[in-house]
Amino acid sequence: MAKDTDTDLEEEKEEVSEEDLEDEEVEDASLEELEDENEIKLFDRWSFKGIEVDDLSLQDYINIEPIIIPHTGGKHSKKKFWKTEHISIVERFINKLLAPGLVKKRIKGRGPSLVAGKKRKAINIVYHAFELIEHVSAEKPINILVKAIENAAPREETTQISMGGISYQKAVDVSPQRRVDLALKLIVQSIYARAYNNIKTIDEIVAEEFILAARNDHNSRAIKRKDEIERVAISAR
Repeated sequence: MAKDTDTDLEEEKEEVSEEDLEDEEVEDASLEELEDENEIKLFDRWSFKGIEVDDLSLQDYINIEPIIIPHTGGKHSKKKFWKTEHISIVERFINKLLAPGLVKKRIKGRGPSLVAGKKRKAINIVYHAFELIEHVSAEKPINILVKAIENAAPREETTQISMGGISYQKAVDVSPQRRVDLALKLIVQSIYARAYNNIKTIDEIVAEEFILAARNDHNSRAIKRKDEIERVAISAR
């Protein structure tokens, strides 16, 4: 009789422990669901979790803090370097799309004047481009954007020095802040260069350029231009 009671107690303990484990699993699942519901996502769709900047020199200059709508209303316009800490890298790219002066000539139709000053239109272009990136690539669109900026950021460039009526080129290192600005500029210029006289939509061109630059592919015009800048700097050392 004593053995039977012992076995019954052990079975009851096992049942209780299994129930506790099931309750814990249910609680963990419910907590994860709540976290997912409360998580801030870009356009309420793409998560910022797991997004990292691999380039150590750019970690403090690429803002990947969670944001829903990349629009701050130009609060940083009169504050020097304020954009680095407070403006999302997605919005900084959108703002670059709005500047037709990045390209030397204004092209009517599908050129720089297509979205000049039209923030809502530029946001829609980036949104649809991220949809295409998500469909084509297995990675997160935000991660593709960060990698593209890292790969398109030149580390060395040249500056002109004048002395005694003689001017010459001198190689200089590029600061991290300027590296990010140059990368955004080169990517936008390559997008507009591809858009001219091209049957593809601007959304497809943006997505294609991001993917090529993220892979460090030389079919990307931004990567080609970055390599050219660094090659000229090496010859001017």
